[in-house]
Amino acid sequence: MRICRLVLSLGLPLLPALAQPADAQIFAARDANGVLILSDTPVAEGMEVYKVAERAQVATTRPVVAARASRYDDLIDHYASRHGVRPDLVRAVIQVESAFNPYARSHKGAMGLMQLMPATARDLGVTDPYDAEENIAGGVTYLRSLLDRFSGNEELALAAYNAGPGAVERYGQRIPPYRETRDYVRKIRRRTGQLEQAPVAQVAVIYKIVEVVDGVAVPRYSNVRPESGTYEVVRAR
Repeated sequence: MRICRLVLSLGLPLLPALAQPADAQIFAARDANGVLILSDTPVAEGMEVYKVAERAQVATTRPVVAARASRYDDLIDHYASRHGVRPDLVRAVIQVESAFNPYARSHKGAMGLMQLMPATARDLGVTDPYDAEENIAGGVTYLRSLLDRFSGNEELALAAYNAGPGAVERYGQRIPPYRETRDYVRKIRRRTGQLEQAPVAQVAVIYKIVEVVDGVAVPRYSNVRPESGTYEVVRAR
């Protein structure tokens, strides 16, 4: 069994040349640290398989992100709808954060699809950041909170997702002058087709809470986010 763990480069041949041209298979997966594992035999469940037809020498290429991304469509649509966030915005954040790799881990310690920092994950109740559903649920919840905090301005919310809300506020409710953060916002805006648009206006959000009055459940609606208790976003545009 030949296993190759690579972090930066996928450009080197992984297997020796074969005597006769033949089909080959490469199995790919990520370990708990986000390190890519490539092997000529399956070494873990759910590994992606790449067929290399009639090659005397096997070369590698980057996996097709689109195929991997489609696995999470239902989760993205569900939690985006639940929190009143556009699904294409969530997809763009995941694309830029992790390229849809659920085991991604940054050098700063951010984890999973939406790259949650340990403290943020704890605050959101995410116990396993490498679980796709937990990560997306927590990440969308956090993104919604940033949109609320910055009055629906997506550029500021995205800047806060990257650099932290404190940085946005320190620079007077503006995108911080960090090259990484500015590039981050630009990449996501480009992926959602909004790079050239003016800053997003305030988003109208309606919150629903249920109060029990004389033993009867009575729904209440407000455009002000409740400070405590359970609520549901019933409309956002």
